[in-house]
Amino acid sequence: MADKLTKLPIKSERKPVAVTPQPSTFESLRREVDRIFDEFHTTAWRFPFGRSIFGLEVPHSAAWQIAPATDMVENDKEFEISAELPGMDEKDIEIKLSNNTLSIKGEKNEEKEEREKDYYLSERRYGSFHRTFQLPEGVDADKIEATFSKGVLRLKLPKTAQAQKTNKKIAIKPA
Repeated sequence: MADKLTKLPIKSERKPVAVTPQPSTFESLRREVDRIFDEFHTTAWRFPFGRSIFGLEVPHSAAWQIAPATDMVENDKEFEISAELPGMDEKDIEIKLSNNTLSIKGEKNEEKEEREKDYYLSERRYGSFHRTFQLPEGVDADKIEATFSKGVLRLKLPKTAQAQKTNKKIAIKPA
């Protein structure tokens, strides 16, 4: 025997939909300008409106830090880290290795002064950064090399012989 179906009533109510007025173009513009000026506070006075530094967006907080753009590449024999450090010299950069952590620090201090008959120009640019990288397994820490040329720091982290052998290509079989 078939079970008897019980029909339940469905209640539907019609409520009026509240219509919110759309802001005018001038109100939208005012809110946007207010938002921009809210973001333009004392910690960003050197870099207004979130312009980038070393290729990174500058966050608007009291604890922001500057870090250079870096690329990391792995091939069969080594890892390579490259960091863009425009306007810096080798003497301004410090590289340390401690407890399998590679640390790159740098500081830039630049002053420019021009005195001419009609004007006087004085500019100062300064800043520092600190980046750390956890070394992957199989890096021969004693053979790490660093080179610096045209504002680009390159670190070569050679793999140990054991790490080079552990790479194994796995064939894909059709299902």
